Amino acid sequence: MAEEQTLRPPSDTQPGIFSRQYAPATLTFAAVMFLTGFAALAVVPTLPTAAQDLDGVSLFPLVAGSFVAASLLGGVLGGHWADRSGARRPLALGMILSVVTLLVSASSLSIWQLVIGRFVDGLAAGMVAVSVTTAIGQSYPEYLRPRMLAMMSASWIIPSLVGPPIAGVVSEAWSWRVVFYGLAVLTALPSIALVAVLRRAPAGSGADAEDPVPVDLPPEEERASRPPVLVAAMLSLGAALGQYGVSGWDVRHLLFVVTGVALLVVFAPRLLPKGTWRSARGLPTAVLLRGLTSGTYFTVEALVPLMLITERKVAAVTVGVAFTASAVLWAGAAWVQGKLLQNVARHRLVTAGALIMAASVAFAIAGSFGGMSPVLAMVAMPLAAIGMGMLDPCVTVLSLSHSAPDRLGHTTSAMQTNMNLGQVVVLAFATAVLNAGLAAGTGQLGGYAITFSLLLLPPLLVASLAVRARND
Repeated sequence: MAEEQTLRPPSDTQPGIFSRQYAPATLTFAAVMFLTGFAALAVVPTLPTAAQDLDGVSLFPLVAGSFVAASLLGGVLGGHWADRSGARRPLALGMILSVVTLLVSASSLSIWQLVIGRFVDGLAAGMVAVSVTTAIGQSYPEYLRPRMLAMMSASWIIPSLVGPPIAGVVSEAWSWRVVFYGLAVLTALPSIALVAVLRRAPAGSGADAEDPVPVDLPPEEERASRPPVLVAAMLSLGAALGQYGVSGWDVRHLLFVVTGVALLVVFAPRLLPKGTWRSARGLPTAVLLRGLTSGTYFTVEALVPLMLITERKVAAVTVGVAFTASAVLWAGAAWVQGKLLQNVARHRLVTAGALIMAASVAFAIAGSFGGMSPVLAMVAMPLAAIGMGMLDPCVTVLSLSHSAPDRLGHTTSAMQTNMNLGQVVVLAFATAVLNAGLAAGTGQLGGYAITFSLLLLPPLLVASLAVRARND
């Protein structure tokens, strides 16, 4: 009941996200998300071509995995920096760093330079993602947060429609390097605007416009006790080693996997709320839900297209339509939860979204059988996006509601950390199961069917645990 009152729609006397008070921050955040989404969706399709051109196809898993691994470190850096001095500085640095890393990748002379470029890009992306969420928590009252988070999702619609096709045309007509250089130019423009707009304190902070330091900062002893950067660095290293190790089955790759898992087990608990892995009530469960859901969605988004193109012989352009539909439906579901369902308890929407994701995995399983239409597997992608669009903003709202004002950066950092951990761990586990199935002679489609069947577990677990994240 308390939650419903908090999330009650604003009255005529309460300002909205486009009111004079909040419009500058709203437009700035939307521009940042738009360019971030455009860069992310345009770069990814060009990476295989870049790896092939640089004679580094064998290291492509590291190219792809280094971004997620670095996001872990970037999220921690951005979150703790945001707690110390506000979100505007890490957000501005993250955007500027995004421009630099695009230039590094564009000028790559070897596959290892591309790996470094993607790693730094992940570092910047982690800082930006955490800083934006923290800034929303610092700048807006709680009744506006669901709408702002929905707008963040909506900001990806146009990039999802035009990003991949434009990148494909440019890459084929000129070079994949032109894609990176062009994105660097486009990203530089909002970076300059961001620095200018965020010179003043967040609208909702109550701080003086000339004072760059937020009103409420955590005590010095609390800040000193927070996990050191070395912990986040070791966690990123473990994620990268694990991501690379599952690409092969020889002794060398096995050693990478063992080392990566050991680092994750030792260091991950230090960056997460106490009780996260045992689903303690409140914030720990909310952070756990973020990891399980993002890991499931990321894996579906990676393996379903791979199966459709390589095994079911579906045209790549057709799979691209599924990607576009996913982005649009994610944004639509996020709008529905923020506008039409804002009086529904957030944990109930998390449960509903998780069940939709479980249904999407069931479609993927059905589409992995040779006698069934591949369209069934294609449906899995947009259906999973609907589930994520509904539950992801709700998980964020629940997480912020369990956090003190001076701990918003720490909370969003933990969410970002577990989101990336979920992506790395679930995808690595699914890849290992798929390869094990192939080694056992199940066949390609049989291996996918087994893998997708195991992917049912995370969303069903989320549906059962959502009530433990409720805010009352």
